[in-house]
Parts: sequence; C-alpha cells; structure tokens
Amino acid sequence: MDDDAEYVDLDLSELSAGENPWIRRRFLRCNFLDSDLRGLVTESCSFDECDFTGADLGNSVHRGTAFRTCTVRNATLGGSEFRGCSLLGSSLIDCRLRPITLTDCDLTLVALGRADLRKTDLSGLRMREANLVEADLREVDLRGADLAGARLLRTRLEDSDLRGARIGADGLVQARLTGATVDAEQALAFAAAHGLHIA
Repeated sequence: MDDDAEYVDLDLSELSAGENPWIRRRFLRCNFLDSDLRGLVTESCSFDECDFTGADLGNSVHRGTAFRTCTVRNATLGGSEFRGCSLLGSSLIDCRLRPITLTDCDLTLVALGRADLRKTDLSGLRMREANLVEADLREVDLRGADLAGARLLRTRLEDSDLRGARIGADGLVQARLTGATVDAEQALAFAAAHGLHIA
C-alpha cells in the first residue's frame, strides 16, 4: 500500500502493519479483521466505516487521523496514542483500552458502553452524545470535557474530576458520582437535578 492513496472495500484481514508510517492514506469500508497493527503510526489518514474486529492496535500512534463510523470490537488498544483525532460515531466494544492517550480528540457519538477507562485523562475532549452507559470512568480526569447529551446511565464517575465539564441534568441524575470533584455551578445543577431547592 502507498501513501496519499485511497482504498475501498478491501479485505485486509490479518494484515501486518510493518515499520513504515501510514501517511494520508484513505480507507473506506475496509476490513482489518484480526490484523496485527501493533506499533502502527498514522498521520492524517482516514478510516470510514472500517471494521477492526479483533485487531491489535497496541502501542500505535495516530496524529490527525479520523476513524469515522468504524467498528472496533474485541480489539487491543493498550498503550495507543490518539492526538488531534476524530472517532466520530465509532463503536469500541469489549476492547482492551488501558492505558490509552487521547489528546484534543473528538469522540462525538462514540459508543463506549461498559468500557474500562479508569484513571484515564479525558480532559478537554469532545464527547457529545457519546454512549457511556455503564462505562467505568472512576478517577478519570474530565476537566473541560464536553459531555452534552452523553448517555450516562449507571456510568461510574466516582472520584472523577468534572470541573468545567459540560454535562446535562440527565447525566447528573443517572451517573454514579460519589466522591467526584465538581465546581460550584455543577454543584448547583446537581442539586436542581435532584429536586433540591436552594435558598
């Protein structure tokens, strides 16, 4: 495969990433089933509607790369880094995620239900309308994150840092927040969401 090229509807099952970085490669509806992508480096690539089921993306590094509406199931992402990336509408299901680095990323509409992201730095991320149902976000740094419209039913946010995060009333009611650190505005919103009257 070459850089600055487009690949459509390819079966790339059990592909080995190799040592060279992937630069400005575009993949549409490609299948990376059980591929060995450990240590892969991508720069300004795009993956649209691709399937990474069973893939090993451990210790991979992605800069300015987009994973849009991709399926990532039973995959390994431990040690991976995503910087300035978009995961818009992708589903990460039953994946090994920790440790993972997400910096300046867009996780809008991402499905992370039941994901284990304990002690992960998610500060400043855009996570609008993300599915975080029953996700384990204990001791997570969510300062300044945008969680507007996110589904937070039974999401574990104990001992997390939510200062400056944008989070809706439903999330404040449905998530588990024991020991979480909030700012004054969030504390007032939490009280109002639970039907308290502040005199």
